[in-house]
Amino acid sequence: MSAQIFEKIFVAALLASILLKLWLAMRHVRHIRASRENIPEDFRERISIEDHRKAAGYTSSKTVAGFASDFVETLAVLWFTLGGGLNMLASFWSGHVANPILEGVLLIASAVLILEAMGLPVALYSTFVIEARYGFNKMTLTLFVLDALKKGILGALFGLPLIAFILWLMAETGARWWLDVWFAWMAFNLFILAVYPTWIAPVFNKFKPLEESSMKRRIEHLLEKCGFKSDGLFVMDGSRRSSHGNAYFTGFGKTKRIVFFDTLLANLDEAEVEAVLAHELGHFMHRHVIKRIALSFALSLAFLWALGHVRGEAWFFDGLNAENHSDAMALLLFFMVVPSFTFLLKPLLSFYSRKNEFEADAYAAKQSDAEHLARALTKLYQESAKTLTPDPLYSVFYDSHPPASIRIAHLRKAMHN
Repeated sequence: MSAQIFEKIFVAALLASILLKLWLAMRHVRHIRASRENIPEDFRERISIEDHRKAAGYTSSKTVAGFASDFVETLAVLWFTLGGGLNMLASFWSGHVANPILEGVLLIASAVLILEAMGLPVALYSTFVIEARYGFNKMTLTLFVLDALKKGILGALFGLPLIAFILWLMAETGARWWLDVWFAWMAFNLFILAVYPTWIAPVFNKFKPLEESSMKRRIEHLLEKCGFKSDGLFVMDGSRRSSHGNAYFTGFGKTKRIVFFDTLLANLDEAEVEAVLAHELGHFMHRHVIKRIALSFALSLAFLWALGHVRGEAWFFDGLNAENHSDAMALLLFFMVVPSFTFLLKPLLSFYSRKNEFEADAYAAKQSDAEHLARALTKLYQESAKTLTPDPLYSVFYDSHPPASIRIAHLRKAMHN
């Protein structure tokens, strides 16, 4: 393949991707606004028209902000590649650093920092304008900055040594370097999964054991019934940053723990909390977490194999206007351009995720009560102001969870079986 042909293919894919995202966002906003006054039948007794209108406004604003973020990212990719941004960074570091691996690490780190800086205005607007406008934001500017600094420090502590090791493997392990990198990537991810609950999460939030209560006893009975062993039940101070609620499993192996947002416990009754936890246990019982990790590893292997084939090709670098043909440049270019070529795969991944959610809901309906889960989900949709009427095609691309009306309909069907 010639560099000119690859450049045209890349530009076409990038433009097609961003135009498709724009079209989907416009469809989504139009559909939400057209349904603003019409509450789905299953929710009319539980959701007020005021809450439904709020969800329409909030989701529309978040959709626009999401597209703005995608647009900024597209501009960044164009600037880094055809605009010569990576060439400027590579030239700067080559003039100041003699060690090729250190030079590569600094090139990748500086590119990531610039990408983060370019996305900062949208992130600030989303947090301090949209979230605040609809009454969700509890974040202060000081906390926002502290979070960013903490993420940067953790990224440097964990990420920079990993990048250096990957670049060393690429340089020293021969033609099958991509397989060695894959093993290193898997080991790193499993390590992060293991240490996240006790080393990383407490850097950002405070966790305290769930207090003794009838709800805790109810939860422990459910865990015993399902055969789930964890490192403990914890409450997280989610209200410090947002009024949104959630519950999740974290950790790996013996470090597994169950975490409830304090906002979730404040908004749901005991039976509803039990139903939400039963849903999360459904993911565990169906081995969804393990399957998703396996899928992630399989995709990363495919991407690294593809990178192994283009790493030494001049057309790949020249077609993206890269003067420096180093391993670090190959990594940056590949992972910048891949999203434009893989966006059409999103519906498959979303379909798989929604399938998992239906399976977890079905498990919860058997272990607790389908009506309690339906009631909890309705409260969570209401509390989060997530639209009940998404555009179907937009949902196919972006929604990892089934739309509320479909999800509740499945639960109601379970109630009558």
